[in-house]
Amino acid sequence: MFAKQISSLKQLDISLTSSWQSNFIFCLGAKDCLENLTKLYCRSSIDQLSQICHNISLLDILVDSYISNGLSDFISVQKNLKYFVITLSCYDLTDNELTNIIPSLMIKLPNTLIKLDLNGRQQHYISLSLVANFSNLQELVLSFGYRECFEDFEKLQYANFPKLQILKIEKACPRYKFLINFLENNGNNLKEIYIGDIRRGCSDNSLNLAIAKFCSNLRKLSTGIKINELETLKIIFNSCQNLESINIWCGGEFLREKDALDTVVKYSQNVRKLILYNQSDLQFKLLSKQQLETFFINWANHKPQKSLSLMVVNYDTSNLDTNDMINNYSELGVIKEFHAIVQSHFVWTEMYNNFL
Repeated sequence: MFAKQISSLKQLDISLTSSWQSNFIFCLGAKDCLENLTKLYCRSSIDQLSQICHNISLLDILVDSYISNGLSDFISVQKNLKYFVITLSCYDLTDNELTNIIPSLMIKLPNTLIKLDLNGRQQHYISLSLVANFSNLQELVLSFGYRECFEDFEKLQYANFPKLQILKIEKACPRYKFLINFLENNGNNLKEIYIGDIRRGCSDNSLNLAIAKFCSNLRKLSTGIKINELETLKIIFNSCQNLESINIWCGGEFLREKDALDTVVKYSQNVRKLILYNQSDLQFKLLSKQQLETFFINWANHKPQKSLSLMVVNYDTSNLDTNDMINNYSELGVIKEFHAIVQSHFVWTEMYNNFL
């Protein structure tokens, strides 16, 4: 019925079901329906599609408790694959699956990839030494829960990716010295760097100084800067003068919001989007309405003059009842948009991706 109703599919998402029927491909019309498929979201139990689908450009695999033999064949026939995402969702993957089967799948990937997104759960890891095979990468996303999952990042630290523009390390980080070496080799081409956005805690002054030194062409940055490392933020702004968007962690061990705002006004050249993400739930440390207005007044005199989009994220936004003030500075062209939101992982992730 499904194959008869739809003559040709471009995108298919079957990642939410584990009951995909392998005999579907034998249904009347299935070949015509799927042969032009370009985007597929599926589980690792998928089988037999290699007989039909040869033009996949985006493949997103959720690895569950069963990895089919046909998955390797399916990957090997894809010659135009551009985007590959793999997520280890099952908590009881065996050592054989982690060290042999999953690497054997990645070996089949063509060097046409421009985005590679590797996601682990718990202490699961994916061999990173294979990443060096994909010299055409423009975006690399690594999301693992523990530093131990980056044990072979040492083999990747000197790999060259001449087209790499976006680097996202979303949770735990590899050893900083290995990451710094990676940036020394590849930082000049990077336009965007995001460090520890999902699990904020990967903060190291030597890493931030390396970003300033090796990544001078950055346009977007998210990183943690400690309260006693304000000078590093100044160095980043002086070195990365094309920086347009920045997410600055605040509160607790990180910068005070007021200090961050003062530094943005004094040292940034082209920033037009700013996120202040507050780590602290202590009310007296939160940004006040008065401090915010002082920032707007100073920003109005910033050279060059640019309308600013500002997002403030913390555990309590009741002290930022700013509608009248925001409307006033919006009319003056100082503020383009303003969001004050309570920290919530789902909402934060969605708004953050759309904002920064």
